[in-house]
Amino acid sequence: MSSFNKGILYIVIGSFWWGVIGVIYFRSLSFVGNIELVLHRVIWTSIMLIITAVYLSKLNKIKKIIKSKENIFYLGITGVLIFINWSVWIYAVSTNQIVDASFGYFIMPILSVLFGYIFFNEILNKLRVFSIILTFFSIVYLFYFYKNFPWIGLTVGLSWSLYNVFRKKIDVEVDLGLLIESLLILPFALIAFYFVYDSGNLDFGINSIQLSLILTLAGPMTVIPLFFFVKGVHLAGLGPSGMLFFITPTFQFILGLFLYNEPFDKYRLIGFILIWVAVIIYLFDLYEKN
Repeated sequence: MSSFNKGILYIVIGSFWWGVIGVIYFRSLSFVGNIELVLHRVIWTSIMLIITAVYLSKLNKIKKIIKSKENIFYLGITGVLIFINWSVWIYAVSTNQIVDASFGYFIMPILSVLFGYIFFNEILNKLRVFSIILTFFSIVYLFYFYKNFPWIGLTVGLSWSLYNVFRKKIDVEVDLGLLIESLLILPFALIAFYFVYDSGNLDFGINSIQLSLILTLAGPMTVIPLFFFVKGVHLAGLGPSGMLFFITPTFQFILGLFLYNEPFDKYRLIGFILIWVAVIIYLFDLYEKN
């Protein structure tokens, strides 16, 4: 198998993991509560990334990264953004709003195109401008019919696209950046974890060892698909990864609609159709450039 094909395979595995395995895992643990779930994700992601950093002999690289005040500043911002993204996504999964969360990941690459123009003076062609306009109309349309701002999808999409903007400002490996981000928010997560314990609502502990072991998998559930995706991007390039990323929200949408029977009326369908057309235009533009 060629390096390019291996890259495609890795990207597909990472995207499928995020879109299916991750959804089923966190959805099956929704009884734990979205607050405790996101705290477990922070804690066990930090621990797993420490283990992988030691195993891959990357400690010296981490020391170089943290010596830069600029790196710490931007990783502090991205740490907050990733925590917001995780929190809202887990809230959506736990409260039968997976379809709404998938909306955020459909619009995320298109928002990234807009932010690329705003922050990095990247060129916008007619197709990209049209996809951005359709995304805007979709958001306005959903707001008009539901009288309720589609905050879950927008927060998921905005937090992730802004995360990519700020990460682009520094030259830090994806896994090491995520490790430092996790460590920066870890103290706050541990304090919150204590308050959950003190309130008597903590499901994690020696009284439920099997459940506790399953909860520790929140780390691998976050890190493993990341490694697959990053390796795939390295081997296959950004263009194919941008196209194949849509595997994630597509499967999230399918699971939310058909497995978890989330509501989906004609107005929401029209809103999503607008987004899907925008996505098709975006993918066509990517294809033309590759």
